[in-house]
Amino acid sequence: MSHAATRWDPRDQPSYTLREAALYVALPASTVRSWAVGQLYPTSAEGRKLAPPLLVPARKSPPVLSFWNLVEIYVLASIRRQHAVSMPRVRKALSFVENRLHVRRPLISEQFFTDGVDLFVERYSKLMSASADGQLAVRDILLGALKRIDRDPRGLANRMFPWIDSTNEPRTVEIDPARAFGRLVVAGTGIPTESIAERFRAGDSIGVLAADFGLKQEQIESALRWEQRAAIA
Repeated sequence: MSHAATRWDPRDQPSYTLREAALYVALPASTVRSWAVGQLYPTSAEGRKLAPPLLVPARKSPPVLSFWNLVEIYVLASIRRQHAVSMPRVRKALSFVENRLHVRRPLISEQFFTDGVDLFVERYSKLMSASADGQLAVRDILLGALKRIDRDPRGLANRMFPWIDSTNEPRTVEIDPARAFGRLVVAGTGIPTESIAERFRAGDSIGVLAADFGLKQEQIESALRWEQRAAIA
């Protein structure tokens, strides 16, 4: 049986708080928490029960996520933007894919992109009683999101280009564990978008920021738009 990751890797080390992860994938922090640590829900017979998490955080207490955790949440978030994510159903669909592909963490593996998307959509759609149009929508969103993930020679995620409005939007920002300690940066640079936004809020103009950071004004504007849209989302 092969596994997506079986040895120490810096991409699997605790690096992101739940709040940071929520910002980078443009999700409410409460959603990221429920996916990472589980969620209590009421039952009529047994009182409150804990729905298990959808992933295993790099560090559980307090919960801190790795880059690979971030990729897993990013893929799930892509589905959520088109369909309401039901944790039990997604968990069952992922378990189905893991068993069929024999990969422990399919969402970070190239095998999920090449072989697992249709398996996931098939099972997820059955669990959701989705129409054929719904299946196509889930598949297109997943494929579009997965194309924005770069992979190493082993087929494991090593860089991603988040999106908010469309999977076809320009790759203006990126998250790469080898750049700026894995912070969200202007694509192709090590300049965190947060640093640009902080200086803009402090009063620096776009022209001054472009000159100081050695970027085009369009790159500065894109970084600011992404920070603003991500925070709103």
